[in-house]
Amino acid sequence: MNNIENLKRKTNPMPEFVKKILAKEKLMEKYLARPPYQRNDYIGWINRAVREETKQKRLHQMIAELKRGDSYMKMAYRAKDK
Repeated sequence: MNNIENLKRKTNPMPEFVKKILAKEKLMEKYLARPPYQRNDYIGWINRAVREETKQKRLHQMIAELKRGDSYMKMAYRAKDK
């Protein structure tokens, strides 16, 4: 079950600016490897920011966490072995 549509809570559509930076940074695969709830949480968190400055700060935090692969929303994260 790696599909965001299977979440029991409201799902957040990914904005174009997020898609673009994930593609530019070559992180879409790492993003999609995260559990659906994490992907949804990241997008909802970014979208809920009122100020553009806050959106960008949150976006860059997500990018940094995906690059490192060891955290999710400033919490420790370790991908499950397949």
